[in-house]
Amino acid sequence: MTSDVSSDRASATATTAGAKAHARAQHGRTADAMRHVPASSTPTPPDGVPAADLVWSETVAPGGYTTAVLARGTRLRLSDPSGDACAHLLVHRADGPHERLNVADTVKVPWQAYLGVGHPLLSGFGRVLATVVADTSARHDALTGTTTLAGNEARYGSGTPESTSPAGRELLLLAALKHGLGPRDLPPSVSFFQGVTVDSDGAFTWQGSAGPGTSVDLLLHVDAIVSLANTAHPLDPRSEFTCSPLLMHAWPAAADLDALVAGDLVGPLGPEHRQAIANTDADLAARGVL
Repeated sequence: MTSDVSSDRASATATTAGAKAHARAQHGRTADAMRHVPASSTPTPPDGVPAADLVWSETVAPGGYTTAVLARGTRLRLSDPSGDACAHLLVHRADGPHERLNVADTVKVPWQAYLGVGHPLLSGFGRVLATVVADTSARHDALTGTTTLAGNEARYGSGTPESTSPAGRELLLLAALKHGLGPRDLPPSVSFFQGVTVDSDGAFTWQGSAGPGTSVDLLLHVDAIVSLANTAHPLDPRSEFTCSPLLMHAWPAAADLDALVAGDLVGPLGPEHRQAIANTDADLAARGVL
């Protein structure tokens, strides 16, 4: 019976006219994991944000990835509705992708290894690409990076993007390729919703998630290529590949940039953070953006 159904479907799309009819029949259908176009059609609008204001809305499947170019002053909310999402994040400047997230400086410059409210995400040029401006999870990681093909093959039996246990680096590479970038453009990433701490002897301890229903907001200081892979954390001790859907929403919030600098959004900023913002704004002014 199954083979007959498959044969009928193949026959229906064997001609150009049949393939066209089949493709058009899919219009308007929805799936559990998809980008919502327009963004205002999202079935899960974020609290306090009118759906009409959204510029990006998407549900990223477990083992999936996504990428988009977002404008300076955009506020991006990542949400973990089920408690097992793990958002591995990369940020590149849209007007110069050679400038990208530098995890070492993101940890070193603000003198803080643990991501949280008020933490800047820095490039290697001493400029801030984004700031964490809200966080109900407090379980994040800027220390261990994402999973690799070899690591997932050894642990789960496979790590290719089309497998049931895709590696984060392989997914982020697919995202990079969509922007004309490649393997050399993939620095270490940060991840949200799966925490890691460092013990007194220097060993890493995986904390897992804070549970379902948490979120993190990032505020972009530059036009940016944002890439995310939703896949298991490299230190997750569970023998089975475990991941759950990730929700993403973005909307314009340029006024938040002024409020951030004034200390009205997340409180007073440290001198290193203020200097990084000044470096960013000076660069944008030199480019004629500000």
